[in-house]
Parts: sequence; structure tokens; C-alpha cells
Amino acid sequence: MAQVEKRGGLLRKSSASKKPLKEKVVLMYDEIFMTEDPSKCSPRFWEELFLMKVNLEYLEGKLESLDGEELMKIKDNINCLFQHCIQALGEEHPIRVVNALQTLCALIRGVHQKNKSTSGFDIINMLMGFDKAELCMKVTDNISQNTILEYVMINSIFEAILQILSHPPSRREHGYDAVVLLALLVNYRKYESVNPYIVKLSIVDDEATLNGMGLVIAQALSEYNRQYKDKEEEHQSGFFSALTNMVGSMFIADAHEKISVQTNEAILLALYEAVHLNRNFITVLAQSHPEMGLVTTPVSPAPTTPVTPLGTTPPSSDDEHRLHSGKLCLIILTCIAEDQYANAFLHDDNMNFRVNLHRMPMRHRKKAADKNLPCRPLVCAVLDLMVEFIVTHMMKEFPMDLYIRCIQVVHKLLCYQKKCRVRLHYTWRELWSALINLLKFLMSNETVLLAKHNIFTLALMIVNLFNMFITYGDTFLPTPSSYDELYYEIIRMHQSFDNLYSMVLRLSTNAGQWKEAASKVTHALVNIRAIINHFNPKIESYAAVNHISQLSEEQVLEVVRANYDTLTLKLQDGLDQYERYSEQHKEAAFFKELVRSISTNVRRNLAFHTLSQEVLLKEFSTIS
Repeated sequence: MAQVEKRGGLLRKSSASKKPLKEKVVLMYDEIFMTEDPSKCSPRFWEELFLMKVNLEYLEGKLESLDGEELMKIKDNINCLFQHCIQALGEEHPIRVVNALQTLCALIRGVHQKNKSTSGFDIINMLMGFDKAELCMKVTDNISQNTILEYVMINSIFEAILQILSHPPSRREHGYDAVVLLALLVNYRKYESVNPYIVKLSIVDDEATLNGMGLVIAQALSEYNRQYKDKEEEHQSGFFSALTNMVGSMFIADAHEKISVQTNEAILLALYEAVHLNRNFITVLAQSHPEMGLVTTPVSPAPTTPVTPLGTTPPSSDDEHRLHSGKLCLIILTCIAEDQYANAFLHDDNMNFRVNLHRMPMRHRKKAADKNLPCRPLVCAVLDLMVEFIVTHMMKEFPMDLYIRCIQVVHKLLCYQKKCRVRLHYTWRELWSALINLLKFLMSNETVLLAKHNIFTLALMIVNLFNMFITYGDTFLPTPSSYDELYYEIIRMHQSFDNLYSMVLRLSTNAGQWKEAASKVTHALVNIRAIINHFNPKIESYAAVNHISQLSEEQVLEVVRANYDTLTLKLQDGLDQYERYSEQHKEAAFFKELVRSISTNVRRNLAFHTLSQEVLLKEFSTIS
């Protein structure tokens, strides 16, 4: 029996199961999801709707609960809601504008999610109707086909983005989104017309703005590093090498473990555009940021990119996604290695850094201790990263494009050192050893690799790196003993060079498809073979005269130093020349696809629930 209560002198029945009253905006949403036009009975329905505080959770939940067929029944009402949202955005009343914006976000997101279901109805038709689609807007992953951006090109928001990045409170709240937005705007029709954002970004020289952009990028990459480190500790295996405060995101995992961390291609694209377009940004790369923990960086969604070794079969297109991230990192380093101002900064002896590179655990080497990191010019860390890449990616599914870019980065750094006579105190032996081991890998897997790649292009680049050291090493190697060590390493590993010569000679004398490519390597080996053929007999003679079965390194070096004068080498032209990086001519297709992918991911991961009415109203009131 229901209880009887007496309140204010009146008798009334109460029930424990009484349903709570729905707020008015929820009741209005319910009317929209009926088949009747809600404005028939309430002419002011749409006007009143946008005065109500938006209930995003209820609206998105309502859309989620309906299947495609049910949603098609109320298509006219959805069209009306979409149309009135657009109209309200043009009004002066701030509450109506903010509520319309939030409603529009929820509506587009909800309908877009439904478009992935088996019902397969058309998103454009559902939002605005085919008859009005061309007049309203276009939904596209290709930002160059998004005609709304044409308005933003004419009415620039560039200064507003810079203001966000230079102002700490706004940067902490919106810095990440501002940097990603700028990266996307820079890529709007960049190959078809003059993009004002490219021009403006290239001349930014305000220190606060550049530092703000650098802080946001550094924070995002550090967050990736942290996520990977956490995963790696869980698995107790794997590899991550990130050039701290610079590039990051070069990675590979142990063959038996998969570490799933979502790479942040949007931030890498922003870093690329800043480095590629603005030479002033280079000074920001190595700065420490006291605000690092204060920038709001979106937490990655449930990890979808398994970090698997390149030598295994990927479960889906994730491997391709990861290769794209690696390629973008190497392109960034290529731009840095080509820039005169950047090189001066990287090689500056007065600016030394301790850079912690995570090294892959390998059977033949111990894990390096992080406590005794040397303080060196930043270029040493770049070279370390390239060496680490070389020794850890020798696999049957060989990433040829990445290796070529890696060797190009090293070559361009050497060209700068030769040109400016920079004697870098670096452990060059590690680089020489890595390059020789790479040559050995190419020869050991000749048949498998030639089925997919022209391995002679890479082999020629490696041989010519050695030719750079042989021909010009006296101008940039730190000491005369370093030059002696180069010869020692070539002589010690002479069997690898002999095997390479035999392989390319065999293929260059046959009338096959590799004849021309192999013959170039044959000619490039001339000085290396001259060194081997000159010193080996003398070393053998020294051992025989002194009755020594195996010479020590110092004894070999003694023979080398005593016989330099009788060595004859040929002068090879063009060793210190290279083709400069060109995005438009060689990488346009890559960046178009990359930007399309980033645009899709940005839209997928938008969090509209963070757009509170109070915050939006506060910000709206400050817009002049």
C-alpha cells in the first residue's frame, strides 16, 4: 500500500518508484526523434532549443541507440536540426552560438559513427539531404577538398593560433590542438596554390611563439616516450630510440613481443613543417622547458598500433603506419642535416648536451648504462641514432627507403664537416663497423633482397661514405690517429670488401638488369681495394719477418703509418655533393596520404564532452 504523507496541510500519495522529471532540453530532443515536425505544435521550438544548455551525453546516446532504418525515419528532423545549428552559428547571441556549436559537434559525430554500421546509409544525406548538400558543406578526409578552409585562407586565423602558443594559459589549454590545426592548414592545397599559412609560418621570428610551439611538440613527444617506456617495462623487452627534444618515435620491438603505442603523426607533421619552413625554429629544438608538465596533451586512445619487427608479417596496415612515422622522422632529420644554420648549431662545441637514446637489447652487446652519458654537441646524438638504426633494422622485410634516408643524413652531416673543417670528437669506429655489417647483410641476403630492391644503390652510398673518409678525412677527423684507425678498420674487414667486389663484378659482367648499377659499385671500390692490396702484403711481410702469427692493432697501425707515402689513390669527384631534399617533386604523394590519415584520426579522436558551456562562453566573450 502506498504511503500517505501530510505536507502543508495537504494529503498526497508518494511512491518509491517515482521516475525523475526529464529536463526540458531532453524532452525537446525526444520530440526531434519523433517522426513529426516538432515546430508544428511549437513554432518557437528551434529558437528555444538553442537557449537550453546542451546535454551532449543524452543527444549522442539517443543517436547511438537507433539503427540506420530508425534514423532514416526521422531524417527530415535531423536535416532541420542540422540546418538550424548552422543558422544559429551566425547569430550574435553568445549562448545560442555556443549551444548550436556543441549540438552540431554531437550531431556530426553521432551520424558519422552510425555511417560505419551495417545499415550503410549516407552521412551527407542524413545530415543535410542530397538536395542541399552542395549548398551546405562537404565532408571529406582530404583537407584540400574541404571548401570551408578556403574561407580560413582568405580570413586568416594564423595570428590567433600564434597568440594561443605565445600565451601560457591558453597554450596549456589549447596548445596541442593549435599546433595540429596549424599543421593541417599549412597542408591545404600546398601544391596547387599559394598557401598564406606556409608564407607566414616561414617568417615567424617571435621567440615566445617559437618556444611555445616547441614546448607543445616536446610535451607530446615526451608523452609518447613515457607511454612506450611504461609498455616496455611491462614486457621487459623491446626497443625505442628517440632523439630527446628533437624527433622521437623511431622504434622497433623484440620479435616475440608486441608493444602497442599509438604514434603521434600529427605532432611529427607539425615538427616537420616547423623545421622545414622556419629556420628560426632550430634553436628551439634543444631547449629545456620548465612548463613541460603543464601542457595539456591528449592521452592516446586505446592503443591500435602494435610495434612489431619489420621482419615479421604485420597483422594489418599498422606496419605501414609505423614505417610512415619512421620515414617522417628521417625526413625531419634530412631537413636539419641540410640546413647551414642548423648544422652550425648542431656542431657548436660550446653547446653540449646529454642525450639519452634507448638502445635495443641485443645478444652481442650489453645494455648501456644511462648514468655516464657524455656531454657532447647535439650532432653526436644524431649520428648515434643513425648508427642505432643501421644495426637494428637488418631484416628480410628490409626497409630500403628508410636505410637510404638514414645514410643520406650521415652523408650530409659529413659534407658540412668537410666544408667547414669541423673536427668532431666522435667514436667514428662505431659508424664504420655498422656500415660494414650492413654491407655483409646485403651480401648474405642477396637473392631475397634483389627480388624486391636495388641493393646496389644502398651499397654505392655506403662505399662512398668510406670514400669520403678516405679522400677528405684528414680535414674533418679529430686526430691523425683517427685516420689511421679508418685504414685499420678497412684492412681488418678486407674480406667483406673483397666479397662485395666479387659480387658486383659478377653481376656487372653479366647482361642482366643489375649490370649498370653493379658496375657503379665496382668503380667506387677502387680506392678501398687499393688500400687493401697495398697494405695487406706489407702486414704479412712484417708478421713473417718478426715471426708473429697474429699482429696486434698497434703493430698493424705501425705498418700503416710507415707505408702511407707509397700508397697511390685516385681522386673521385662528387663525393661531397648531394641532391637537396624536395618535398613537392619527390614526397608530395607521401604527404598527401599522411595528411589524409591525420585528418581522419583527428576527427575520430575529438572529445566534444570537454567543451563545457561555461568555458566556451568565457572564450567566446573574449573574441573581438
